[in-house]
Amino acid sequence: MSRLMIPRVRRRWRALTWSLVAVLLVGAGTVGVAIWQNTYALREERITVRHDGRRLDGVLARPQKGSGPFGLVVFVHGDGPIDATHDTFYRPLWESFAKAGYASLSLSKPGVGASEGNWQNQSMDDRADETLAAIAWARTRPDIDGGRIGLWGASQAGWVLPKVAARDRAVRFVIAVSPAVDWQRQGRYNLLAELRRDGATRDETRKALRRRETTLRLLRQGATFEQYRTAVPDTDGMTAERWRFIAKNYRSNASEDLRAMRGTPTLLVLAGHDINVDVTDTDAAYRRILPPASLTVRHYPDATHSLVDNAVENSEPRLTLTAVFAPRRLYAAGFLAHQRDFVEQITDREGTE
Repeated sequence: MSRLMIPRVRRRWRALTWSLVAVLLVGAGTVGVAIWQNTYALREERITVRHDGRRLDGVLARPQKGSGPFGLVVFVHGDGPIDATHDTFYRPLWESFAKAGYASLSLSKPGVGASEGNWQNQSMDDRADETLAAIAWARTRPDIDGGRIGLWGASQAGWVLPKVAARDRAVRFVIAVSPAVDWQRQGRYNLLAELRRDGATRDETRKALRRRETTLRLLRQGATFEQYRTAVPDTDGMTAERWRFIAKNYRSNASEDLRAMRGTPTLLVLAGHDINVDVTDTDAAYRRILPPASLTVRHYPDATHSLVDNAVENSEPRLTLTAVFAPRRLYAAGFLAHQRDFVEQITDREGTE
């Protein structure tokens, strides 16, 4: 089953710390450039949100100037143990939203950083409840305009964003980046795309598909991890925690929640080199379900699932150098500006209503 998360970029991002150490040895001028490029026009505040009896650690990133009240973008993560800044990956986005007069709010997942709990115990409904708690917390802040709160989410957040927007009709907009609609259909697409990328033979592909069908059958039967491990000896990194997480969520399908949030202004962002999500399927589903007047779709042909330029993501030296010396350029050309433009248009639309 696919993990539907930002792939290699996320796993390699932390390793860039060592690359930065090497860069720091080059000279004072190089150090200055790296520090300057990784300094953002933001005021970041560590915050705490309490939900379901647990403490969740987070960051509120406000524009550098002004007292507000600011509009707010609440971030909803993709899969995996993601902290509030996504290992700094979010900061260029926060800065872009700040230029449009919006603050950004992001929480570390349960069990990550100072957040209590375990994110692998969550269903998509649990994640939606957590996001609603973050919105409720934000509306108590005098520097936040409670009537101008929207959502930004990537990848697995595609099953969370519509739930939140459907339950809280005061949510002003949704930005969905590389979302899937149907968990099981997406998982098959991801499996086949990875097999093609890796040059799998027909026999290897058939074997992988049989294994997938066995996994789905066991999930439908409510099998335990031990039963799964007996039936599929090569667990390919599957853990008992991960099995429980998948068992809670493998039936996820965003269609019903998308229908319930109809009318909420939505920006759908899709990448041309996405092997995690079938962008054609997602594009068709969003266009079929959401009214044309409320939906904006942007395609980035040269981007990967993470909206990083494909040539950059697939070159270790370029990825490292870009992350250190020009982190804003990690994202596909135009992506950051288009994010800012979208929320500015929401603000302009509200001003004419």
